[in-house]
Amino acid sequence: MSGPSYASALALFAGAVLVCAVAVLWVSSVRMVVRVVALQGWALAAVAVTLGLQAHDAGLVAAGVVVAAIKGIVIPLLLGRIDASDVTAREQRPLVNVSASLVVSAALILLAFASTRVVSRVVGGTAGPLVGLGFATLLVGFFVLVARRRPVFQIVGLLLVDNGVALVAFLVTAGVPFLIELGVTLDVLLGVVVLMVLAQRMRHQFGDIDLDELQELHD
Repeated sequence: MSGPSYASALALFAGAVLVCAVAVLWVSSVRMVVRVVALQGWALAAVAVTLGLQAHDAGLVAAGVVVAAIKGIVIPLLLGRIDASDVTAREQRPLVNVSASLVVSAALILLAFASTRVVSRVVGGTAGPLVGLGFATLLVGFFVLVARRRPVFQIVGLLLVDNGVALVAFLVTAGVPFLIELGVTLDVLLGVVVLMVLAQRMRHQFGDIDLDELQELHD
């Protein structure tokens, strides 16, 4: 892969990871959020594969394939099952509305790039300027955890945080060892399965409910 093509592809895929994170704040339909999460998984996998092809690292390419399979296919399918009985499920009462959420996400992106300026210079090369994208994805993921109330959005927020960390790891270190990435990805999959079971049980027990209503039940 030539220099300009490599740089363009890497920037495109890394940028897509952040765009998908911001899109989670924009859409309210659970079905659409699941699709956005799947697209982000594929974009993250493409980052790993692009870096692997450029560095001729078979382990990094294999890590990208694993990420695509688990975060691009398996996890979205599991998330879709949470609200399968209600295909029109939506986030009705977010703690922060969509307009304010997009403003906050813009501020978080600026904060991320300002905070990673030194790291970007140290990493250098094509990947250095893109480190801020991973950190911004992580911050947006934390904000999703705060701003959204439906259980499926809470799970998605955790996935955004994990994907942001993974993107930074890929860019800063030109990939983590395959076995480590495999272990982390499987841990995330296990966490999603556990949270999915809990969400389905809450849905069967209490119906369509958000975190505020669960807090009222607790009180």
